[in-house]
Amino acid sequence: MREMSRHRLFLLALLASIGCSVAPIAHADDFSSQNYQVLAPVITSGGGYTSSSNFSLLGVISEFVHDTASSLSFASNPGFAAYPFVSTPVVGATGGNALVNLSWTAATGVLGYSVSGYSVGKSSISGGPYTFTSVGNVLSTSVTSLTNGVAYYFVVRVHDPNSIAIATSSQVSATPTAPAPPPSDSGGGGSSGGGSAPPPSTQSAGVNFSGRAYPRSTITLLQDAQVKASTVADANASFQISLTNVSAGNYIYSVYSEDSAGNRSGLLSFPVSVTAGATTNITGIFISPTIDVDKSQVKQGDNIAIFGQSAPKSSITITVNSDVQLFLQAKSDAVGAYLYNLDTSPLEIGSHSAKSKAAVAGEISDFGKTVGFAVGDQTILKKAAPKCSDLIGDLNCDGHVNLIDFSILAYWYKRTLANNGIKADLNHDGKVSLTDFSILAAHWTG
Repeated sequence: MREMSRHRLFLLALLASIGCSVAPIAHADDFSSQNYQVLAPVITSGGGYTSSSNFSLLGVISEFVHDTASSLSFASNPGFAAYPFVSTPVVGATGGNALVNLSWTAATGVLGYSVSGYSVGKSSISGGPYTFTSVGNVLSTSVTSLTNGVAYYFVVRVHDPNSIAIATSSQVSATPTAPAPPPSDSGGGGSSGGGSAPPPSTQSAGVNFSGRAYPRSTITLLQDAQVKASTVADANASFQISLTNVSAGNYIYSVYSEDSAGNRSGLLSFPVSVTAGATTNITGIFISPTIDVDKSQVKQGDNIAIFGQSAPKSSITITVNSDVQLFLQAKSDAVGAYLYNLDTSPLEIGSHSAKSKAAVAGEISDFGKTVGFAVGDQTILKKAAPKCSDLIGDLNCDGHVNLIDFSILAYWYKRTLANNGIKADLNHDGKVSLTDFSILAAHWTG
């Protein structure tokens, strides 16, 4: 003990003689001391902390901010709102003879993500596990060597150039089915000529659509730009539309929804190949959020409200185009409504636009429609969009007369009018004819 005390006294005297002092504790805004410096700390792998015999660093992730920091020479996008993402593919599956045909929409990468290919996961059990096969950078494939009458389940994964999976679609299912045998020749053996080929199949098919929109919102389905069906989403924003008696062929289907404030979403379109006698299932539809602002012009430095609707409890990313692009983060509430009050101090004088996308339960929507506003020296509140009755030809009440209204008019052309079809009779003569198309064209807004 006496020897140890002598050693301690010697060390203290030595430290005092060379003027060394104990380093101060490094706080969140002070990463340096006289003895060492921490450069660009990052979160440790697997959480926890790093340590040595001299110091420890506890789970640092740099700045916890959502907006964009900038200077004259560089811009930084710290925080979770500016992380890269990729939209989730919408997948369709149709059963054939010992096979299933799959097709999907292209995934779109943002903020550094790029898509280089896809892989298809197959399982005979709902929810997997799946066996994945790379199919390359394509948007359709056929999975063969399947057993007719057995239901199969599929997902599509999106890969980056390093073959890392960066998104996975929702599950879709289909059942391979053997083709119906051709009709037998019941005419007896009197035919002496060569047999003729059986007529092509005229069996109709079914197509099922499912996905997310906004709680209690109306979803409209178009087939080749013509309104085909509509439905109302449930309280969780989920919806399903089923079409029957669809002729075999290739179609472009589109969906859109309208929020509780009357704002319409962007149009989400995808190609579908329909096979005679089979049912095609389209899953993973995620309609992009609506978006609007409360001012057409805002005085620089004042706030502007950016709001809209999506699926409940979604993470909403809003981008604002400016000299330095802003990425803002919001959260939708139990009815899907979201709101972000933007301080316009960093925005330059002039025109700007904003758009939003949503993420929930592992699915990510595309960015939706853009909304414009200006930053100036005074604030001008945004006027309400004109009502349907104020704009002739605005059949879907979105404040515009465009291709959607044309498709609605085309759907009711020479048909018996009922319900919403009565609105399509623009000259009130009891039918939809070329005269109504002429009236629509005269009030076209685009």
